Amino acid sequence: MRLEPQPALSMPTPGSAAVEVEHARRLRAGLWLGLLGMLIFAGTIPMTRLASGSNEAPQLPPVFVAIGRAGVAGLLSVAYLLVTRAPWPRKSHWTMLFMSALGNVLGWPLLLGLAVRRVDAMHASVITGLMPLATAAVGALMLHQRPSRGFWAFALLGAALVVAFAAWSGAGRPQLGDLLLLGAVIASSIGYICGARVSSGPQGMTAEQTISWVLVLALPATLPVLVMQWPTAPVHPAAWAGFAYVATCSMWMGFFAWYRGMAWGGALSVSQVQLLQPFVSILLSVAVLGERLRPATLGFSIAVMACVYLGRRMSVGAPRPRS
Repeated sequence: MRLEPQPALSMPTPGSAAVEVEHARRLRAGLWLGLLGMLIFAGTIPMTRLASGSNEAPQLPPVFVAIGRAGVAGLLSVAYLLVTRAPWPRKSHWTMLFMSALGNVLGWPLLLGLAVRRVDAMHASVITGLMPLATAAVGALMLHQRPSRGFWAFALLGAALVVAFAAWSGAGRPQLGDLLLLGAVIASSIGYICGARVSSGPQGMTAEQTISWVLVLALPATLPVLVMQWPTAPVHPAAWAGFAYVATCSMWMGFFAWYRGMAWGGALSVSQVQLLQPFVSILLSVAVLGERLRPATLGFSIAVMACVYLGRRMSVGAPRPRS
């Protein structure tokens, strides 16, 4: 009896197996770091509201909270970069760092700070629930990818739900605070993706270096505000506690986890963990601010997050060729 030759089995080389294991480990670590960053960022809205108060009961000035916190974080960044002897950014990094500073250091906190003087923290949490879709959309455009029609359909549906919620909460039409919040979402999404691009790739900086250089780059704008707008009138200690949180956690340490998470796990994938952020922000609004949770607010929040979840499950096509 003649034996037929058997096809050779392709066995993975030890090196390739180790690379795959390490890649999978980094992806998992990226998602966990993204989750940690999301939990830190979830406190931003209620803590900003706590620091600035409302139009009826003002505390710290909104501009001081929004821009001054970046001044504090910028000074911490200077110390960090000096102690760690971090290298200067590459020439190709400066544009992305500048865009990230405009979006995350100036645009997002300033627009958010002005908005939460006009709307409560729960309301802001629902509107900013569109952040994952906005981040994914900006990332797809900047990374030259083609989101599916289903993705854009759910993105538009989520936006329509947010507009409907804003109209329901604002006596039939969206208010100025809603427009400020939407502007904050767009600014933050651009800043996230620009920062992630700097902290990814073989020549990218670390996540810690990225946000630190972003904050240092913004110091000429933020430090004068911190000094000149420093309050002279008495302010409740809770407002200072809120300011301390947004200055050290929201504006600085949260980005350590968030940028590294997006660099390791991928910007489009890790941004999905923001699906949980409105829930956490709403719960913190109840615990920290004593706000009353209305069933309609929770219902709109769940509907928006469902759109985010379904939209993020839609496939993203191949990158578009650069012109």
